[in-house]
Amino acid sequence: MTIARKLQEYLDRAGVRYDAVAHPRTATASENAEAAHVPGDCVAKTVVVHHEEGYALAVVPASRRVDLAALQEKLRRRLGLASEKDIDALFDDCDAGAVPPVGAAYGVPTLLDESLAGQDEVWFEGGDHRTLVHVSGEDFERLMKDARRESFSYHA
Repeated sequence: MTIARKLQEYLDRAGVRYDAVAHPRTATASENAEAAHVPGDCVAKTVVVHHEEGYALAVVPASRRVDLAALQEKLRRRLGLASEKDIDALFDDCDAGAVPPVGAAYGVPTLLDESLAGQDEVWFEGGDHRTLVHVSGEDFERLMKDARRESFSYHA
């Protein structure tokens, strides 16, 4: 059970209280929620997208999917999914596919879906496929203070 070094340092610097929650290895955010016995609406899932000027994190609940067309329209940019190679380079202390939603820890802009607002508690990938980070909703809001908030998801 580990939390990615950059994420852990960022959480500590920000003074955020968190718990590392171990669970059996999973491959998707929905499986994370199920394995940790938490509602999918409270698990933040990260999708890395690219555009002409770089990358961004699109963060939605595990129970929802990113509507790429809606996000493109709101950003007025052509978007695509980042390649695994690019993701590995951006998040070099994380396992492939286990990207935390805290873009500020990695210098990557974050787009937060409005459906995650107002949660009492939030869980998210800690950088591997066996650990979720659990924070209060208030602390999650603090971590996302610089994120652009939009509505760009739909129920899976």
